[in-house]
Amino acid sequence: MLPPRPSGVIALAADTDTGGALARLTALEGLSRAVLVGIIPLIAFEALGSKEAVAQTYLIAAMITLFITLNFSRLEKILQRRWVLSLGGVLLIASSILIYKGNDWGFALGVGLRSAAASIFTVCISLYVMDYIKKLEFARTESRRMLYNGVAWLLGPLVGIWLWNHGWPFSAFLVSILAAVIMLAYFWHLRLGTNPVLVAAKPRKPIHPLTLLPHFFRQKFLRISYLITLGRAIFWVLLYIYGPIYAIEAGLPNWVGAALLSVGCAMLFFSPWVRALAERFHTKNILIVGLSLCGGSMLMLGVLGDAQKLGLLFWWTGAWGASMVDVLGNIPFMRTVKPYERTEMTMVFSTWREMSELVTPLVIAIILLILPFYAVYYVFGGLLLLIALYARALPNRV
Repeated sequence: MLPPRPSGVIALAADTDTGGALARLTALEGLSRAVLVGIIPLIAFEALGSKEAVAQTYLIAAMITLFITLNFSRLEKILQRRWVLSLGGVLLIASSILIYKGNDWGFALGVGLRSAAASIFTVCISLYVMDYIKKLEFARTESRRMLYNGVAWLLGPLVGIWLWNHGWPFSAFLVSILAAVIMLAYFWHLRLGTNPVLVAAKPRKPIHPLTLLPHFFRQKFLRISYLITLGRAIFWVLLYIYGPIYAIEAGLPNWVGAALLSVGCAMLFFSPWVRALAERFHTKNILIVGLSLCGGSMLMLGVLGDAQKLGLLFWWTGAWGASMVDVLGNIPFMRTVKPYERTEMTMVFSTWREMSELVTPLVIAIILLILPFYAVYYVFGGLLLLIALYARALPNRV
């Protein structure tokens, strides 16, 4: 039986435990990015003039991000984790300035730093979760984080595009910067205040990232976990970059694209229900359903062909499936990684963000050399369905 509606309110009200603190940090970081998510693709499309050029720009940005993420272990050795997370906040601030003021290369660098900041934050928070949350509480903690994050991603795109359309373009970037500053202040309040939620991580000897990749992907369950998160991230990359462009090409105003992003992210409000379903039917099965829904929606966009108003419905159903994977997608990794390898394996696992931002524009650029754009939906829809099939190999205990 599904939990009663107030469960989400109860989760929001829990403000004295570690999970609640991590959820608030996640929401503040998410707001800093969400407020610009509907604006950045429009800036790129207007400045660069084509979806092919947009894909190439995001490809350059992804290379920057991947380099930073794969060297996380070295960063943590030099700075320690609290300073690495703080660096992520600083990169968020710098990226907002670069995207607003930069030329082509400045824009690409800004997008790259923005993604790198998100990746750094994801690695740090994942490590804190695994360090201070019991395994049996992973699902509850992750659903709460997604619930808080859903608030940020519901409001952020709409606020950003409203400010952009009403003659205050820099105000959206200012909100992004302010959210990053508040996130940093709250993190250091947790570190330095009376609430000992976050404590310093033990320094570790850095390991070259290339030596970790074979070890990671030789482990079957880690490999499946990575593909699950990579698949859902590819969908979000497609939605965040091409969703707003799709709305414009379908003859709709630009605020519809922002609303599409907000409505898609609003599915995260159902995270307590997703967690309840996972407890009843196993996390693995809910992940398979989410990936299948996401992949099927992509295939339907391919069937529609060129941008149409009906296509927004399939973007939305795809977002529903991706949100289900968002809530539970990290759990297979967290429950199967060896405790003594957490930092190193998390560094590799967290490259799903960079790989999605690298693979997606690269594949799109190749497809567009010989095929129309709607072929992209067939390719990625088929990929998501294949990942759903592969996820069946996970044990039911995950």
